[in-house]
Amino acid sequence: MAYESSVPYRAGTEGYTSFRIPAVVRARSGHLLAFAEGRVSSAADSGTIDLVLKRSADAGRTWGPLQVVARNGTGTAGNPAPVVLDSGRVLLLQVRNAADATEDRIRRGHVPPADGRRIWLQHSDDDGASWSPPREITGQAKLPHWRWYATGPGHALQLRHGPYAGRLLVPANHSTPPTDPQDSGAEPRYNGGHALLSDDDGATWRIGYTDSDSDTDTGRSVAPNETTAAELPDGSVYLNARNEAAAAWQRVDAVSTDGGEHLVRPFRPQAGLSGPAVQGSALHLGDRGALLFSGPAHPSARALMTLRTSRDGGLTWRTAHTVGGLPAAYSDLVRLDRDTVGLLYETGDFSAYSTITFRRIPVEEPT
Repeated sequence: MAYESSVPYRAGTEGYTSFRIPAVVRARSGHLLAFAEGRVSSAADSGTIDLVLKRSADAGRTWGPLQVVARNGTGTAGNPAPVVLDSGRVLLLQVRNAADATEDRIRRGHVPPADGRRIWLQHSDDDGASWSPPREITGQAKLPHWRWYATGPGHALQLRHGPYAGRLLVPANHSTPPTDPQDSGAEPRYNGGHALLSDDDGATWRIGYTDSDSDTDTGRSVAPNETTAAELPDGSVYLNARNEAAAAWQRVDAVSTDGGEHLVRPFRPQAGLSGPAVQGSALHLGDRGALLFSGPAHPSARALMTLRTSRDGGLTWRTAHTVGGLPAAYSDLVRLDRDTVGLLYETGDFSAYSTITFRRIPVEEPT
């Protein structure tokens, strides 16, 4: 099937060596806001990285000029996690660190807290045309012993249904030090997932559920990392995460029925979403009752971007659309209208990181 597509970001243009980490939301006006990391000097995950934005007034067919939403001097501003509030305000959560604070050094505890991963927030009241100065919320969002930290990446939620309607929920992840002090310089892979919650439209924040692999007594082969969330029609929240613990189970999922405060059960493997270790995106279509997931479907390589669907709240999955057989990596989903969803994803002919492409995908009728 052919899809309408456009390319808001192309590596090596507009002053950036690389663009990565897509996130997209639809503003109340209908404008699409496509966020990315603009990596200045290289494609590496650290260094001088800006948060950039392009807006579309025609549902992703064309895009306006590049806007720099956030800079962190010569350091990194990244992991965009936007959410559109009922009021129309757009919130953008992000994470910042010093240019030389690589993930490996942060995980090993070799970076002072001031230079490590810190959480910031901006907002726009004009559909992304202009943005507030950034405000730091690290003290509310991150426990003191956590080392690595990432918001999303990808769109966050404002809950619409049930007793927690109005709550903001931002999926996030973190790492913790080794439990054995003798291993303090080792490469700790103690990954954990958690949620950031706000009940006052982002004025204040707190940590909701946490789940990690640091309890080695359980025998779990689950270490949730980059996490995506979707609200189900009954108000519960479906959570799906990249798994860093075992190659046999690349994705894990969980459900919260109390607005992200706790999980019904810990994250567990989801074999219905086979693919490589990579970020993915979940979106519920609401009126049609389908839950969607986007991500590469090749068993070991970042390639074969595929849209999969579930009719039972994420218990089982089937392929809905194979977007293409090219290299592909991170992605984010957005509802455009009753008949169409948008997919913002990393792809290219020979590298998954050549472009960030936007595709309009028709929504199938229920079967």
